[in-house]
Amino acid sequence: MKILSVIVPCYNSQSYMEHAILTLLSGGEDVEILLIDDGSADGTLNLAKKYESMHPDIIRVIHQENKGHGGALNTGIEVAAGAYLKVVDSDDWVNVDAYLKILDELKNVVRNNEPLDMLLSNFVYEKQGAKRKKVIHYRHYLDDDGLFMWSDIRGLPVTNYLMMHSIIYRTQILKKCGLKLPEHTFYVDSLYAFVPLSHVRTIRYMDLNFYRYFIGREGQSVQEKVMLTRLPQHERVTKLMIDAMVQAEPDVHDKALRKTMRNNLALTIAVDSIMSMLEDTKENRQNRKNIWLYLRESDKRLYRKIRMSPLGIGVNMPGWLGRKAAVGCYHLLQRLYGFN
Repeated sequence: MKILSVIVPCYNSQSYMEHAILTLLSGGEDVEILLIDDGSADGTLNLAKKYESMHPDIIRVIHQENKGHGGALNTGIEVAAGAYLKVVDSDDWVNVDAYLKILDELKNVVRNNEPLDMLLSNFVYEKQGAKRKKVIHYRHYLDDDGLFMWSDIRGLPVTNYLMMHSIIYRTQILKKCGLKLPEHTFYVDSLYAFVPLSHVRTIRYMDLNFYRYFIGREGQSVQEKVMLTRLPQHERVTKLMIDAMVQAEPDVHDKALRKTMRNNLALTIAVDSIMSMLEDTKENRQNRKNIWLYLRESDKRLYRKIRMSPLGIGVNMPGWLGRKAAVGCYHLLQRLYGFN
């Protein structure tokens, strides 16, 4: 049995995917690397098959018609055979030293039959041209000394948000939680990092700068100018997160889990609101109102909690000056974190 399955969604990735593959191959035969070619039109499939022929016991190539990032992840989750599962985008990579330490920990977990549902580690914004690389870590909120449960922690604030890059799930959690990501939709990594959380009971944190999240490739979905053209897709993901939170909340009894999920949702709604302010059109103003209205109609109590949070207040300051102040805060955080 493989210890870890790694899904690498690939779409026209020929020019940059080798770096991701080479860092992942350092895990050896404990790892299953699933290269999901999502209907690429360049040499991605041929390059993937080349590596599969070189490492047939490690790499498996799956070719499918184009379904978008979510469709590629759905396919990878369906076929994954490892005890644990990680997603690495084809333009990102992993730190090899941290990778080997995480694999050793997962091998011990499997060998001792420990009930670990989620392993968390740090991720680094590898922003092109930036001298200072921002690290998202959890050391002030989580202890790096073994297994714990939600009831043992305070929950994570919006400044130390969970993203796909920081998470390794037990594969069975993903297979059983009913996660089905929308196809032909960007920003589904937010759903991947959010929906399974209510099914997670046991957690391990390793204070390692493992995932390297590359920012700066032209046309990348998180580039601000690209996000502005795809606002309806981000709004769709935001509404799906609201639906998931409303559905899960009655069964979420741990305060730390509720706080973590609520903060992740609040951050996603705030990003959606800020993006609509960057092009302050009548249509975008209405769409921004519609997101908050959707939240209020879905769950009035949840709406009040998020609307009266610092993020909720910040993105709903009235008038032109309020919007200008919100966008100014966003640009300040953008410089500090380097997130797009």
